[in-house]
Amino acid sequence: MGHLLMVESWVGSMSTLLPAGIRDGGHTFSFLTRDLGHYLRGKPGPHPLLGAVNVLTAETNDEVALVPYVRELHEVLAFEGVLSSCDYYLPTVAAIAAELGLPGPGREAVAAACQKHRTRALCRAAGVPGPAFAVAEGWEELADAAAELGYPLVVKPVDLCGGMYVRRVDDEEQLRAAVARIAGFPMNVRGQARAPQILLEECLHGPEFSVETVTVRGHTTVVGVTDKRLTGAPAFIEAGHMFPAALTADERAAVSAVARAAIAALGLDDTVAHTEVKLTGDGPRLIEVNPRPAGNRITELVRRVTGIDLAAVHAEVAAGGTPDLTPRPTGTGSAAIAFAVADRTGVLTAISGAEQWDDDPSIVEHTLAEPGTQVRIATDNNTYLGHVMVVDEQPGAAGDLACDRIDKLIVDVAQVTS
Repeated sequence: MGHLLMVESWVGSMSTLLPAGIRDGGHTFSFLTRDLGHYLRGKPGPHPLLGAVNVLTAETNDEVALVPYVRELHEVLAFEGVLSSCDYYLPTVAAIAAELGLPGPGREAVAAACQKHRTRALCRAAGVPGPAFAVAEGWEELADAAAELGYPLVVKPVDLCGGMYVRRVDDEEQLRAAVARIAGFPMNVRGQARAPQILLEECLHGPEFSVETVTVRGHTTVVGVTDKRLTGAPAFIEAGHMFPAALTADERAAVSAVARAAIAALGLDDTVAHTEVKLTGDGPRLIEVNPRPAGNRITELVRRVTGIDLAAVHAEVAAGGTPDLTPRPTGTGSAAIAFAVADRTGVLTAISGAEQWDDDPSIVEHTLAEPGTQVRIATDNNTYLGHVMVVDEQPGAAGDLACDRIDKLIVDVAQVTS
C-alpha cells in the first residue's frame, strides 16, 4: 500500500470522502496546503484531512517553487503518488507527478481539461460532437463572435468550476452584463489569477448527464452514467442527481461514447474522470471533462448502487495500481440526491417539512442549514441550504423520491433591511 501526497482539496464532501477512500484502500497520505484554516473554519470536530500522517504548509499557488520543495519532501517521505480533488490544483498535481516520475495523467492533458476553451478546440479537432463556440477577450471581439454564433448563447469563464458565472444570454445587453460579472472576479476562490478569455457556446437543449469513468494505462472503463437535474436559465445550478440515469441501452452507449472520445482527444490517462454530456435532439454533445471524481456526492450514489468507491479508486490509480471495477450486488437499484436551492436573499429563520426524515427508511443521508444562516439567491453549485439522499430497490425510482422530499420543504427567510 502507498503513501500519497494530497495537494489541497475541495472543502465540501470530497474533503471527507477522499481521505476515507485513501484509508479504505489501505493507503496513507500527507496533506499539503497553503492555508489549513481554509478547511477547518466552521467545522465541528476533527476534520478528516487531519488524518494525514503529515500536514505540510507551502505556497501551493506557486508551481515553480512548489515542485522542487515537493522533490525534497519526496526524498524524505517517499510518495507513491500525488493527487487532489480540487480542480484548481489538478495541473499542479500533474506537474509534480511528471517531475517526480509518479503515476498520473500527463500535465498537458490535465491543463487542457482544466481550461474549457482548450477542451473545446481539441475535441472539435478530434471530431467529438459539441456546441458551436468561440473564445475571445475584448468586448468588441466578444460582441462580434456572439453575433456570428447567434443568440441565445451560454457564456462561461474558461477556468472556473461549480457553474460559477455560467449564464445563458439572449441578447447583447445580457452578454455585456455577464461579461462584466466575470471581469469583476479576477481571482478565483483560491487566490489564483484567472485567465482573461471568455467562452461563448451555442445553447444546447436536452437533459444533461455525467459519465463516470476510470482510465488506466490507456483503457477507459465506464462505471456508469448519472443524470443531472438543473434549475432553469439563466444559471445552470445542479439541483439533484440520480445514479444510474434512466436511459435506454442505446442512449447510455451514445452518451458514454462521447465521454470516451473526449478523454481520448485530450490524451487523459491514469485518472478518474467526470464528463458532462447533453443529450440533444441531434444526439449527445460534450459539455466538459473533469479529470477527477465527481463532486456533489455523486461518488456516494455510485458506491451505494455498484459497491465501487470512486474516491478509493482515485487513490488506487494515483498510487499506480489497477483498481477492481467489478460491480457488486448492493440491493440498491437507484440512488439519488436532491438539493435545497435558495431562491431569495436574507437570513434563514427556519426549514420545516423534514421532521419525519430520520424515520424514513429510504433516506440514507440528509443535512439542512441551521437558522441564522446567511442566505443568498443561488447562482452556482456552491451554495445550497441542504440535501437529502434517497435509495430504492428499483432502477430509476430514487430521483423522484429525493425531489419530492426537497419539494415539500418550507423555507423561511427573513429579508435583511439596512
